[in-house]
Amino acid sequence: MVNFLAIYTPLLRGILKLVGVKSQAVEIEPGTIVHFWVPTEKPSQTGKPNKPAVVFIQGFALNGILNWQFQVLALARKYAVYVPDLLFFGDSITDKADRSPAFQAECVAKGLRKLGVEKCTLVGSSYGGMVGFKMAELYPDLVEAMVISCSVMALTESISRPSLERIGFSSWPEYLIPDTVKGLKEMLDIAMYKLPWLPNFVFKDIFEAMFDHRKERTELLKALVIDDKDFIVPHFPQKIHLLWGANDPIFNMECVRNLKEQLDGRATLQAIDKAGHLVQSERPFVYNRHLKKILSSLYEDGEQN
Repeated sequence: MVNFLAIYTPLLRGILKLVGVKSQAVEIEPGTIVHFWVPTEKPSQTGKPNKPAVVFIQGFALNGILNWQFQVLALARKYAVYVPDLLFFGDSITDKADRSPAFQAECVAKGLRKLGVEKCTLVGSSYGGMVGFKMAELYPDLVEAMVISCSVMALTESISRPSLERIGFSSWPEYLIPDTVKGLKEMLDIAMYKLPWLPNFVFKDIFEAMFDHRKERTELLKALVIDDKDFIVPHFPQKIHLLWGANDPIFNMECVRNLKEQLDGRATLQAIDKAGHLVQSERPFVYNRHLKKILSSLYEDGEQN
C-alpha cells in the first residue's frame, strides 16, 4: 500500500505553488543545507521583499510545512512566508556536531539572509519557539517581533522535570521519538486536546515517515535541556505575543504565566480554548484569526517599518 504522506505531500506541494510558495534548498556552509519554503514572487528591484516577511519555525515533529500548512495557506497571499525545515527534519542536514538550539537559530538566520530577508516576524511553536527565542536574542536586527505558541525561552531542568511528570514520561526522547505506532498515538493523544479518529494505516504511515534521523534527533533533545544556573533571561527588544492552547499539558497555563512574567509582563497573551500543545493544527481557523490580528497590529498600524 502506498504511504498516505507520499500521496498527500505532492498534493500539498501543488496547492502551495498555487498560493505562491515554493521549495528551495539553501547551503549555509559546506556540509550544512537548510530546506526552506519561500515565496515564488521575486523581490522588488531594490532586492527587498514586496511583502512583510513572516517566518514559521516548527515543533519537534514531521517537517516545517506539515507543522504550519494551515497558516501558510491562510497568509501567503498577504505576507512573504518562509518555512524552514530545522536540521534533521525534512530535507535539512548538517555534518556538524553542534545540536544546540543556538546552532539551529544560526542556520535559519543565515539562510534567511541568503534569501534576502532583512527583517521578519517569527512564529514559533514548541521546539521552534525555543529556537525562535534564541534567534531573537542573537539576531535582534533580523527578528522584529515574535509570536510564540506552547513553548518556553529555554528548557531548563526546573521546567523540564514537572512537564515530563505531567505527561508521564521519564525523558523527552522517550516521549517525542516513539519506537512503535502505539507510541505515536500516545504522543499525539497527549499533545492534542482531542485526538481525531483516523484509520490505523494513517498512523502507521505517519510513523514510517516521521522518525528518520533518530540518533541525531535524540541528540537535539539531550542538548535542549539545560541547568537552571546556566540560563540567564535575555532582554528582548522585540514585541512578543504568546498564543497558547489553553489545554496544553506540556507547557501549561502556569508555564505561560511564568514566561510572561520573565518577559517583564510586556508580552500579550491569548489562550485558545479546547486546544492542546498542537494548537495551530487543532484549531487552525481560530489560531489564524488571532495570528492575522497580531500581524495586522504589527504591520498595518505602523508599529513596524
